[in-house]
Amino acid sequence: MDITIQKKAQSFRLPVDLIERLKMMAKRQNRSLNNFVECALLDIAYNEPNAETKAAMEEARSGKLSGPLDVSSVEAMYKSMGL
Repeated sequence: MDITIQKKAQSFRLPVDLIERLKMMAKRQNRSLNNFVECALLDIAYNEPNAETKAAMEEARSGKLSGPLDVSSVEAMYKSMGL
């Protein structure tokens, strides 16, 4: 089965420091800058968190979970979260 994905070249203006950081991140993963950015954009575009994950993210941002979490076991983690 031969599957061809159509691609189109596109130009973007990005800050120089951002481009340098992306190049560094791509190099650490032994990937081209193009492949690294394409994969990052695909992840953002197609992996939107579900409602439960969004609620957990909002709860974490709100500071309600402040303090250290005990991750020695699931039960200890729940207890340290006040659940």
